[in-house]
Parts: sequence; C-alpha cells; structure tokens
Amino acid sequence: MSGHTVPADISDHMLDLDEDEDLEVYSKNTTLADGGTMPNSPGSMVNQYQLEEDEEDHQDVKTKDIFVCVDNPESHITAIETFITYRVVTKTSRSEFDSSEYEVHRRYQDFVWLRSRLEENYPTLIVHPLPEKFVMKGMVERFNDDFIETRRKALHRFLNKICEHPVLSYSQHFKAFLTAQDLGPYKKQGPGFLSRMGETMRAVAISVRGLRTKPEEFTVMQEYIDHFSTKICSVDKVTQRIIKEQKEYMDELKQYSPSYLQWAELEEELAEPLKGVGNCIERCSKETEDQIQHLSEVLLPTLHEYVLCADTLKAVMRRRDNIQAEYEVKNEALVSRRVEQEGLQEEVEDLAGRVEQANSALRGDWTLWRNVMRTDLKSAFVSAADRNVEYYEKCLAVWESFLLSQRGESVEQTDWEHGS
Repeated sequence: MSGHTVPADISDHMLDLDEDEDLEVYSKNTTLADGGTMPNSPGSMVNQYQLEEDEEDHQDVKTKDIFVCVDNPESHITAIETFITYRVVTKTSRSEFDSSEYEVHRRYQDFVWLRSRLEENYPTLIVHPLPEKFVMKGMVERFNDDFIETRRKALHRFLNKICEHPVLSYSQHFKAFLTAQDLGPYKKQGPGFLSRMGETMRAVAISVRGLRTKPEEFTVMQEYIDHFSTKICSVDKVTQRIIKEQKEYMDELKQYSPSYLQWAELEEELAEPLKGVGNCIERCSKETEDQIQHLSEVLLPTLHEYVLCADTLKAVMRRRDNIQAEYEVKNEALVSRRVEQEGLQEEVEDLAGRVEQANSALRGDWTLWRNVMRTDLKSAFVSAADRNVEYYEKCLAVWESFLLSQRGESVEQTDWEHGS
C-alpha cells in the first residue's frame, strides 16, 4: 500500500466472492565520558537492528539462485468477465531451467492452482497463504489502484516465500507456474473431482475416528499453534480497532483546528494564542495521519498475514494427523484380518514410511517457519514502537514550542508594562 490506510475492521467490510472472481485482498545522541557517543533513541536501535537484518539479507542474496518479481497489473474486460493479470518475471541460475529469465502473465486463480498443487504434493510442508478473497463494501471501483497494489504486494510475497523454501522452490508445479506461457495442460494433470471427493470423505472419516496415540512433540506443536492463533487474532483485531479510533480522532482534530482559527478572527487581543493553538492542532493532526498510515502499511499487514498462517498451520497439522490415523486404521486391520495379511502388510509398511516422512518434513519446516515468523513480527513490532515514540515526540515538541512562544510574549508584555 502506498499512502492509503487499511479499513479499521476488515471483517465488517468483506463480501465473499466466487473462486473465479479475481478480487483479493496482505534521534538524539548523548556524549559518553570517554568522548564516544551512545544512541539512546529507539530510532537508533532500529537502525542497528535493520543493519543486522540487511547483512543477513545480503548473505541470503549471495546463496539465492532464483528471483521472482510480480508487477505490471493489467485489467482485462471480456463479454463474460473482468479480471486482472500480473506479470511474473523470473531470473535464475538453476540448471534445471532452460533459460535464465522468464516472463509470464498470471491471474489470481493461477496462484490458487499453484498453492493447491503444492499442498497436495507436500501435505506436511507449510505453504505460505495467499491473501483472502474479498471486496470492500461500498467500493465504487471493483479494481481501484489501492486494491490492485495491495494484492500485487501479497502475491509477490507469496511467490518469494516459495523461492526461499528449500523444498517447495524445486517443485515442478512451481517451475511450470514461472515458465509456461499456458498453464492449461498442467491444470488438467491434477486429480479429478471424484478422486478429490474420495480423499476428502476419507479424511473426514479418519478425523472423526481420531488418533490412538499422538507423538508428544506434535501435541506440543498443536498447542503452540492454538495459542499462537488466539493471540495473533486478538492483536490483529485490537490493532484494527486502534486504527479505527485514531482515524476518528484525526477527523475530530481536523474539525477542531479551524474553530480556533475562526475564533482568532473575532478576538483581536487573543488572536496570536488562538492561532498558535489552531496551528498546533493542525500539525498534530498531520502527525496522527502519518501514524495511522504507518500502522496500516507496516504492522497490520504483517499481523493479518500471520493470522492466515495460523490457519495454514492448523490445516498442515490436520493432514499430518490424517496420515497417522490412516496408518493406525490399516495397522489395526492387519492385526485383526490375518487372511489379507500380506496385502495389508505392504500398505502398513508404506503408510509407516509416509508417517515418518510426514513427521520429518513437518519437523524441519516447523523450525524454519518459526524463525521466519519471529523475524517478521519482531521487525513489525520494532518499527511500530519506533514510530509511536517519534509520533509522541513530535506532538510534544509542537506543544512545547507553543508554550515557549506564549511565555516569551508574557515576558515582553510584562517588560512593556513596567516600562510604561
């Protein structure tokens, strides 16, 4: 987003759309005794933190061998539908690619296809979420610039999360998404409707049955996810409410300032102090607007992204549990039905391998995801804290300046009276 705020309460401004519709929407320095300087403002701490991050990013760039950029959104209007396509530019040095650079155009449903294929092929890996499908109520333009830019950034982040993943980035579906001009043939290769329906029914039956024994590490992981989801949803909602209340406060400030300026026109002797108060309020209103914009563009998108990540994690855990539950069912059947022992034995051994593979994949991806999550949230929180301090320091400076000007006038008035 660029210079525009996110709605205060997203849940109150959403309408669900069909899958085919492409609407979506993510200092001061103190001198030390030895002559050195010590930064004591949050801004300086953030600079140090960002410097460390930049060094880490620089190291990542040295080892990264695939780069993707999502840009250049274009609107397409046909007799049947209106949709947006985005240019996806890829540069890579990987040997499995026939060229070092590709350029394709994709619409939102293509991103949905990619994510669904990654989840099907890697059920216990954490695939970064896509932005939600919704349209703002009261939106005059279905595809206004803010909306399109917000979605473009989210899709860009989605693809780059896959690029950074040590397993998902090597998926053949991801390669096809980045390189194929026409995804039609690849989309036809997916499982049919009846096959997907059968898998869904089997998963439901297994989930109803439940697990006989669940490894302790995944029980702990599930508890963490549940707590994380509750907390991040709460922080997300409170942040939305704070932004909404600050917008209301800013609107009142904008009405408040002209009242003082108009009053100054009627009171000649109080004109200067009244104008001073009015100007202070106007400047604080501008700082409040900048504060709202920062919260809306930096903190809120990160929080909401991890609300979606929490849902993704829950789905991954369900899929892992389903694999284990299916293994337990077949293993129990093997014990009870000796006649089919040989056939079941092969299935049980295969499922035992799948359970171990699922556990290993989730175990490794869980550590990777938590490290990335903590880095993202820490950056957003530090940035928000720094902006809060800056906001209040600026507002304080505005009012201190006003007080000093009024005290100066009082001294001059006193000197003039004594002189007369």
